[in-house]
Amino acid sequence: MHKGFNIRTQTGFATIAMLCFFILYLPIATLVVFAFNSGTSIALWEGFSLRWFAAAWNNQQVIEASIRSVKIAAVAAVIATAVATLAAIATTRTAAYRGLTFKYSFLNMPLMVPEIVTAVALLIFFSRVKVWTGYSGLGYLILAHTAFCIPFAYLPIRARLESMDLALERAAADLYATPFKVFRHVTLPLLWPGILAGLMLAFVISLDDVVITEFVKSGGQDTLPTYMLGQLRRAITPEMNAISTVFLLLSLAVVTIFFFLSRSNEKTE
Repeated sequence: MHKGFNIRTQTGFATIAMLCFFILYLPIATLVVFAFNSGTSIALWEGFSLRWFAAAWNNQQVIEASIRSVKIAAVAAVIATAVATLAAIATTRTAAYRGLTFKYSFLNMPLMVPEIVTAVALLIFFSRVKVWTGYSGLGYLILAHTAFCIPFAYLPIRARLESMDLALERAAADLYATPFKVFRHVTLPLLWPGILAGLMLAFVISLDDVVITEFVKSGGQDTLPTYMLGQLRRAITPEMNAISTVFLLLSLAVVTIFFFLSRSNEKTE
């Protein structure tokens, strides 16, 4: 009996996989280890200490930048996910027509265009808006992050919609449910894991964005990544390692929470 091809059984697969994981995670592990260094060096171990975590905790600029980062990421992720959900429904719950492929490409354009191009375009656009309105608040950063995060939220939501069985939606329509009721009581509960995945991706992408934020932000609007970039240009201390470690733990916590929420939703289906 012919057996299907399985790459895991190929010679050297385990070795190559372990080597890739080692190369990928060794720098991160090194960063975390030196966050606990008692000295000021990021390359020479001088003993275990929590001094740099304490320094970061007592750094008012770090606290303000962290709160600003989470606030922007949360609002941008929610808006981006809502827009992506509507776009995914509009492009999957419809018969094929001329121009549909173009819409797919248009929605995913920020993934293909270099981020620096998007950043410069937003800088030029928002600079004119600032002149016309006189407003220079966080709204520009939220809009910029939202626009950039929409395709990241769109992809898992669209994938979930395409994998869903249409039988339940058709049955609800046959029972005279309105399109809104079909969406509210049938489509949305089945789509929820995809929405959570899109929300998670959008939040994480917004949280660690540097290029677009650096171009769009006004004075005094540093997010944590741009603050860290500014500090690294001046002096590198293990405080940056400590901040990065906390940032890493926050990202892992977000991913873990959304993972368990998605699993619990899938079990109730």
